[in-house]
Amino acid sequence: MNSMAIELLAPRYAIAWYPWAVQYFFLIAISYATLWLAAPALVFGKKTWLPTARLAMLACLTTTLVAPVALLADLHQPLRFWHFYAYSTSSSWMSIGSLLLPLYVVGVLVLGWLAWRPALQANRQAPGLMGLVARLLSFGAAPTPRAALVLVGLGTLALSTGIMLYTGAELAVVKARPLWNTVWLPPMLVATGFIAAAGLVLVLNRVSGLRDMASNGQMLKVLLGACLLAGLVAGSWFLDGINANVGSVAAALDSVRASPSWRSTALWGGLTGLALFGAVLYLLTRPAARRPALYAWAWVLGLVAIHMGWMFRWVVLMDVQHVARNSAGFHHYGIPAGSSGLLGIVGTFGLWLAAVLMIDLLIPWRQARQGGSAADLSSATPDAPALSDARSAAQTTEGAPGHG
Repeated sequence: MNSMAIELLAPRYAIAWYPWAVQYFFLIAISYATLWLAAPALVFGKKTWLPTARLAMLACLTTTLVAPVALLADLHQPLRFWHFYAYSTSSSWMSIGSLLLPLYVVGVLVLGWLAWRPALQANRQAPGLMGLVARLLSFGAAPTPRAALVLVGLGTLALSTGIMLYTGAELAVVKARPLWNTVWLPPMLVATGFIAAAGLVLVLNRVSGLRDMASNGQMLKVLLGACLLAGLVAGSWFLDGINANVGSVAAALDSVRASPSWRSTALWGGLTGLALFGAVLYLLTRPAARRPALYAWAWVLGLVAIHMGWMFRWVVLMDVQHVARNSAGFHHYGIPAGSSGLLGIVGTFGLWLAAVLMIDLLIPWRQARQGGSAADLSSATPDAPALSDARSAAQTTEGAPGHG
């Protein structure tokens, strides 16, 4: 009796998206989330939110500058980015994003300039490089119209909602990956983006030397709300999978049911989220007399929040690609040491840190206002004496940097 064996071979392709994509999705989420954290003061005029807005605007502008760099690197052939515009496709979320992203970047840059312009005007007579930059970027001594800042802010906020939508949708539409193909993924990306953004503001509040207690309280409340929203989305996502026999969520759970690494990842993420939520709730419910001492350690929770935001994107973008699409089991992926792996991750964060340091050195971001002129800075500080020139005003204004 003759027997015939048929062997089916499936080619093993390399992963499509490398860690550059994780960096882009992480940085752009912090960008649009911190923009919304700056909006209450800069756009809607809530003065009690102004210290937070200064920190959030610093985080927003720097991540907005660095995120497109990571995106271009992930294209594998960055010089071909112009193909998005030469061969645009209205049905492609990537193509839509290529139109939204440049407009959003310009909007954030203009909003940052409008917020920082009065402080730049106050530093026009400062010595050295800081004064030169202030003279070049202030563009005269005319007041900054409040209406211009509001209009630009509202337009940029509208563009940021498009960024939220396209970054989530370009993953959710991929039917070949059940772990991506779900309506729960876009809101989860937004929720974890706000978690990371609030955490970054807490860390910047500490390392910048501002250490504003009101900002810590506001960001802890944002963290609490974002953690609650992420928990609700994650719970709904899981219940959708176990209660449905068909559908992308059920298929996604079935694809990782036998994986110990996925179970450990889910356990780690769940426990970390619960621990963060519990710690934030504990700080917010302490008596007012104990809060200053406890809030001084809020930056530690900020680091945990940043970790959550980044790790969620690593799992979604990298670990999901380990699940084989055309065979059983999982593909192993080891992070290479080169630019497509560890060096790229460290380099992206290094580039962001360099952008923060350059702005901190040259731009008086601690004096950001809601429009107006240089004279508004000195009048906003009731304890400062009358000063004869703009240089003295810049040195005594609230939160003015000591270098330059």
